[in-house]
Amino acid sequence: QVQLVESGGGLVQAGGSLRLSCAASGRSFSRYAMTWFRQAPGKEREFVASISWSGGSTYYGDSVKGRFTISRDNAKNTVYLQMNTLNREDTAVYFCAASPSIRPGPSRTYDYRGQGTQVTVSS
Repeated sequence: QVQLVESGGGLVQAGGSLRLSCAASGRSFSRYAMTWFRQAPGKEREFVASISWSGGSTYYGDSVKGRFTISRDNAKNTVYLQMNTLNREDTAVYFCAASPSIRPGPSRTYDYRGQGTQVTVSS
C-alpha cells in the first residue's frame, strides 16, 4: 500500500516558478514509476510528466517540455515537479500517481494517486 500526499501548490505570477512535492508512505515507493498529471475545471485530465522507478527515464507532455522537470529521491520517498516559466494555462489541480511501470503519456490506470494540490497562475 502506498499513500501519496502532494504539496507545494499555491498562487504565483506568470513567469514565476513553483516546486511541487509528492511524499509517499510505504516501503515499496522505489518500486513504482511516478506520474504527475493535472486537471483544470472543465478540461480533460492532462499528462504532465512521468519518471521511472530509478529516475533514469522521464517523459513530458508537449505543453510543459522545456519548462518542467520531474525528479525523485527514493531515499526520501518523494517525487518532485519543478515548474518554471509558468503561464495561466498551467492553472490546475496537480496530482501525483504511482504505477508499476512508467507511463509515457496519458493513462487512466494508476495503482495509487494523491488528492492533488492547486496551482494558480495569475497574469
